[in-house]
Amino acid sequence: MSALIGDTIVCGQHTGGDIQLKIFGDEFYARYETLDGYTVVFDKDHGCYCYALLASGHFVSSGAPIGKPLPDGLRKHLKEEPAVYNEKFELSYNRLRPRETDPDLSATRTIGPDDGLLAGRKLHQGTVHGLTIIVDFDDVVTNISREAVEAMFNAENYSANGNYCSINEYFKIVSSGKLNYVNTVIGPIKLPKRRSYYISNLLVKDALDIAVEKFNINLADFDSRGEGIVDAINFLYAGDSQYSGNLWPHNSVQQLQYGATRTHYYQLTGLGTYAVDLRIGTICHENGHLLCRFPDMYDYGKRDGDFEKSQGIGRYCLMGSGNYLNQHRTPSPICGYLRELAGWVDNVHILNSSDTITAPHGSYNTIWKHETTLPNEYFIIENRSQLGLDSYLPSSGLAVYHCDTLGSNEWQDGTRNKHYQCALLQADGSLDLENNRNAGDATDLFGGVPGVAVSDVTTPSSRMWNGTDSGLVISEVSTAGDNVTFTVGEAKGQPIAEAETFPNVLIPDNDPKGVTSFLDITPSGEITGLSVNVEIIHSWISDLKVSLVTPDGIEVVLHNHEGADGDDIKKTYSSATLPALAELAGSNVSGSWSITVIDTASQDVGRLVRWDIMAEYQRRSTVITESINPNLPIPDNNAQGESSEIQIQQEGEVKNITVNIDIVHTYIGDLQVELFSPSGQVVRLHNNKGGSNNNLKRLYDTTSTPDLNDILGESVRGNWTLRVRDLAAQDIGTLVSWGITLEY
Repeated sequence: MSALIGDTIVCGQHTGGDIQLKIFGDEFYARYETLDGYTVVFDKDHGCYCYALLASGHFVSSGAPIGKPLPDGLRKHLKEEPAVYNEKFELSYNRLRPRETDPDLSATRTIGPDDGLLAGRKLHQGTVHGLTIIVDFDDVVTNISREAVEAMFNAENYSANGNYCSINEYFKIVSSGKLNYVNTVIGPIKLPKRRSYYISNLLVKDALDIAVEKFNINLADFDSRGEGIVDAINFLYAGDSQYSGNLWPHNSVQQLQYGATRTHYYQLTGLGTYAVDLRIGTICHENGHLLCRFPDMYDYGKRDGDFEKSQGIGRYCLMGSGNYLNQHRTPSPICGYLRELAGWVDNVHILNSSDTITAPHGSYNTIWKHETTLPNEYFIIENRSQLGLDSYLPSSGLAVYHCDTLGSNEWQDGTRNKHYQCALLQADGSLDLENNRNAGDATDLFGGVPGVAVSDVTTPSSRMWNGTDSGLVISEVSTAGDNVTFTVGEAKGQPIAEAETFPNVLIPDNDPKGVTSFLDITPSGEITGLSVNVEIIHSWISDLKVSLVTPDGIEVVLHNHEGADGDDIKKTYSSATLPALAELAGSNVSGSWSITVIDTASQDVGRLVRWDIMAEYQRRSTVITESINPNLPIPDNNAQGESSEIQIQQEGEVKNITVNIDIVHTYIGDLQVELFSPSGQVVRLHNNKGGSNNNLKRLYDTTSTPDLNDILGESVRGNWTLRVRDLAAQDIGTLVSWGITLEY
């Protein structure tokens, strides 16, 4: 089950009826709050949720049920001490993920020890037969029919209750037809005890015993490999999922022997009460573990020692929190990283040379991959526009994943030794997923980026985890849609100007003048893309207004009192995500830039620590014309001919070129005239045409002589050479003059 971070759920109580609470956690550890932010615990003596108190770092019940007067001095958002949290996590984790002697099981779900996947029996290709058991309790029953559940699992063109498709169809789509997951649905079977009993007592054996006896189930029918092991069992219990104890939706292992066949992996979740409650998202997520041994793509907050959870890949993969999209009815596809590990990708396009790519949406058997110098570390790119299964993603466009099969989704640090197994490069550079701010937002994916979107110097960057340049450069990303085009390789004509300053100045409190810091950019040209990194220390960032002023005097507000009582601003503002910065395209990059920070309220103070600018720009065109009058005799019937040079000292890349020549000759059909660029590129301007006509006085450009286009993009600096050869006898002539005009 993926983590719930502040989601509102319905919790059952013995007394007082069901209640809405906010939940923070997963099947291993969870904390509950009232809708107005007070932490609560379930009090078994009262049979209901009561306000929580802290005693020696542990939660204890105050004995005051929700709705009663608050205990004196109670504060909101209480949390247990990290060591207590870790102890409770370990107990739950070891109960649901036992430390196995059986090598077929996996003790850790956020790291993939088997080449990125969890260890254990994998059933991610071919036809797999699952058993699904509908479970009623003594006090809670479902009104959903077996036929409705079977349709949710197996039906073609399924769309009941707003679901995108059936569970069978989902796995067929994302596996490109390689996994056919078919379920037999039985029940409901009725357990003898109340639902609350099974919070502390796992229902799996009781339910399976009744199912085998009452429905005469032969478990060997669900062993697709003939190994004496049941492929998968789904227990769907009556009512909403209960996010407590053994009823928290989860998958685990129960090895129960029935004749010659034993059980193995199972998953357990709430079914709902009425057909409108049927949703495929969580069932698909848990079966991703059961069948394919996919790891969880989010952070439990356990293994890295900081006790802090993070979102991992967030909503952008089923195995993150993508199962929640559209109220669990349109789960996110399985990301390209995991699809390749499962063997579902037939077409791997390597992006290690310059090219322009068109990536169609929904091509799940195809990925675009940039390899690094390490076999376990690479980048994957795919079109994640808001279409099909991606319709409810928080963002739309091109997704870039930084992958390492030796990483862990527990490690949000992003360092050489601690980093995610699959990290989404968030286009806004804010690292919201790593810092657990959200599970995805509108500025995560790349779309409509005219210049360089990703390189070793951008934020986010394409550097390897050890800090070296991976060589991946992505530019010219089109807007989101059925097809997204982008360019890989060095982006020509898009130089980058960078400047950084560390003012570390105090921001005056409640002062309309604020503080201003300046930096200068020297290169001249027109802005095509811009990012600004700002680092401010402040204890109440909604007091602040942060503005950027360009050399042309244009003001852009970067931060305008957002963030409530949040601490500090450490953020990248980009023209790819902030329209006001995008509107600076075409304005001057050269000159003095400034940042002004104004604190408009009293009490809280801070400092402007540092800021920098990275500007992609296009140099303004310059035209240079050089000519020479060599008056060189042209040797008759001589293959070596005669050459003349013009030296150009300026720097720049050729945008346009024109060559003019003046040759006196009595038979121009004898002549070949060639231009050599400083790099040695040869363009033949005249090739024995004109017969007995006299003299060759002509201008050549990229329209009249298309081969001159081959020189565009080369350096203007160096020696440009014109060679004239007379390849027949009798007629003679002179190279009187020639010239070259270069736009750069």
